[in-house]
Amino acid sequence: MDKLIISGGPRLSGEIRISGAKNAALPILAATLLAEGPVKVGNIPHLHDITVTMELLGRMGVSLVVDEHMNIEVDCSTIREFFAPYELVRTMRASILVLGPMLSHFGRATVSLPGGCAIGSRPVDQHIEGLVKMGAEIETDGGYIHARAKRLKGVRLVLDLVTVTGTENLMMAATLAEGTTIIENAAREPEVVDLATCLNAMGASIFGAGTDTITIEGVRRLNGASYDVLPDRIESGTFLVAAALTGGRVKLKDALPGTMDAVLQKLREAGAEVTVGEDWIALDMHGRRPVAVNVKTSPYPAFPTDMQAQFTALNVISDGTAVISETVFENRFMHVHELRRMGASIRLEGNTAITSGVPVLKAAPVMATDLRASASLVLAGLVAEGETVVDRIYHIDRGYESIEEKLTKLGAEIRRVPS
Repeated sequence: MDKLIISGGPRLSGEIRISGAKNAALPILAATLLAEGPVKVGNIPHLHDITVTMELLGRMGVSLVVDEHMNIEVDCSTIREFFAPYELVRTMRASILVLGPMLSHFGRATVSLPGGCAIGSRPVDQHIEGLVKMGAEIETDGGYIHARAKRLKGVRLVLDLVTVTGTENLMMAATLAEGTTIIENAAREPEVVDLATCLNAMGASIFGAGTDTITIEGVRRLNGASYDVLPDRIESGTFLVAAALTGGRVKLKDALPGTMDAVLQKLREAGAEVTVGEDWIALDMHGRRPVAVNVKTSPYPAFPTDMQAQFTALNVISDGTAVISETVFENRFMHVHELRRMGASIRLEGNTAITSGVPVLKAAPVMATDLRASASLVLAGLVAEGETVVDRIYHIDRGYESIEEKLTKLGAEIRRVPS
């Protein structure tokens, strides 16, 4: 197991390229199970979760060809098993996304229930209820979802809560259903839109992605296609925060500013000069200390829960007091206790963290607890006096491609070593 060692102090400066979005790549790879021909997916980030998805597809018998640029060609015509085992699903909850496409295309699927999650409850009830309304026969037994269907039927689905994976799973299932499916209270995230765009390139008929009502006209078959995953808005936000808290300047290439309005607004409130183009974002703090900003997480297009930990790290060294409210997950402040070890002044009150900025943090050994919490500890290490050691960084490798290499390119003193 590796760890990162960070010597704080350098002001970040330079240009880096943003990788493809993990949260778009995973459902798009699952969507290849719907196609009659090979699907080529490009701009795939080299991440642990991608590797797990490839292992899952490969274990089912799906053919995979990967080139040196992580472009993946997927051909599900060779599939021989319709089974997603617990040992893979438990390491990556997004594995549940194979349920809808596998059931819709092949008429059967057995998928492990994902189980618990460190950051809070993420049940799959709405996935199952939606598929049952579409005509699937589903039993849960021994920790597995056993699903069968001849051909799913188009129906009107009103989701109780906004759920990204639920919206994606049901949207994929509906592409091959008989008739029209309408998903109301649908998730509006850019990754949902990216999946819909990919499915349409495969021959689906989907309208309204990016709004809270998505309409899917079922078709008889989907074909092979080529599609590039959109840039990762959370990786983009993380590196922008890294530059902001060090007083530096950074330009992100291959980024999509139109997917990041809430984050860019908060960075401007923090005192950053932010400029954007069609596919780039630049941030310059001009050496200034950030100003603390209040944050409240909510589903897109509001401020993303996946950026809460990074802004907590920003606020703890910013000028002033700020309130951070987490409304999406009930246990997403685990990074707070580790930041306190570095001298951060944070008070927790239920789902709210109140930060009082300090001029400087002190290096300490800290432990990563989840993906975005890990990122916040790395960010804190960039400005801490001394040498910060971040352990259990396998969490980081789930969602950030070569984070230490990109930070080094911007002037950070960071290295990866075996534990």
